[in-house]
Amino acid sequence: MADHYDVLGVQPDASDADIKKAYRRLARELHPDVNPSPDAAERFKDVTHAYDVLSDPEQRRRYDAGPQADSPFGGGAAGGFSDIFDAFFGGGGGGGRGNGPRSRAERGQDALLRIEVDLDEVVFGTHKDVEVDTAVLCETCHGSCCAPGTSPRTCDICGGSGHIQRQVRSLLGNVVTSAPCGTCRGYGTVIPSPCPTCQGQGRVRARRTVPVDVPAGVETGLRLQMPGQGEVGPAGGPSGDLYLEVKVRHHDVYSREGDDLLATLEVQMTDAILGTNTTIDGLDGPVELEVRPGVQSADVLVIKDRGVTKLRGAGRGDLRVGVQVVTPTKLSHKERQLVEQLAKSHKAAKPQLARFQQGMFGKLRDRFFNF
Repeated sequence: MADHYDVLGVQPDASDADIKKAYRRLARELHPDVNPSPDAAERFKDVTHAYDVLSDPEQRRRYDAGPQADSPFGGGAAGGFSDIFDAFFGGGGGGGRGNGPRSRAERGQDALLRIEVDLDEVVFGTHKDVEVDTAVLCETCHGSCCAPGTSPRTCDICGGSGHIQRQVRSLLGNVVTSAPCGTCRGYGTVIPSPCPTCQGQGRVRARRTVPVDVPAGVETGLRLQMPGQGEVGPAGGPSGDLYLEVKVRHHDVYSREGDDLLATLEVQMTDAILGTNTTIDGLDGPVELEVRPGVQSADVLVIKDRGVTKLRGAGRGDLRVGVQVVTPTKLSHKERQLVEQLAKSHKAAKPQLARFQQGMFGKLRDRFFNF
């Protein structure tokens, strides 16, 4: 690392006016508008950085003193004493030999999105492409945070350690403490030429497509974890995770109880008496149903293995179809005569009170859920 005084061509005891005069002279000579040479541009950056440090009284004092000049024990002893201080007081004097500069690269944050799927997609699972607005790696600097052709520079205030040691007085006497360097913010390096695309962050906001395989058997509220699909961390750090919270859309015909599918079949009174065969549209294709003669409202027809594929484990649930017998409300004269003849021949018992039971819909619900 070049000495700032040598870069400006002045002595260490130079006055502020001499430093300013030297900088102006070199700036007029090396400025890119005057001198287009690549070497001149690099020297201009060094000259500007040296002037920034030496023109600030506090930074110049730290630079002249060196990163550990405040320590009466030297670099090694200060670390040992601060380790002892940490052991007794829980970290007040941290920053010893084991406490180096921190990395710019950090893990990115996790992301949470909500996706909606149809009930028929739940039966066997589905594939979806999800649009995610998140942080991605900067394609210009590839996470280095530096403009192309440049690299981070070792911090000349802390000497690359990322920390500044200071001596303070306490009840125990003089204690050496360590704090993050204010110039490099604890990184140990500074970036003289940040990437123009990401402004030195190593990442940019962008919209990308994430392919998702939604497994069969998911239900509303379930979260799917996709490791490494979240935000890219600062300075190209590892990505966080992406969580997808599932919502199953309402279906007009079918509902779900666990791994079973539920539906209601309206059966005409004559079909309930005589029985019939019919075909219904299942979520995964046609389903053949046999309605036995004498079927009653709230009876449940069970079709094995036509429900939802189980999320964990093999096999599928069942399809449960509850019967609802439909009584006609309007009859022609001839139809009424036929029903009257049936009533006379059947000799059914007169209506009478029966033991209390729930209504048909409550009974049907209990048959579904407690079958």
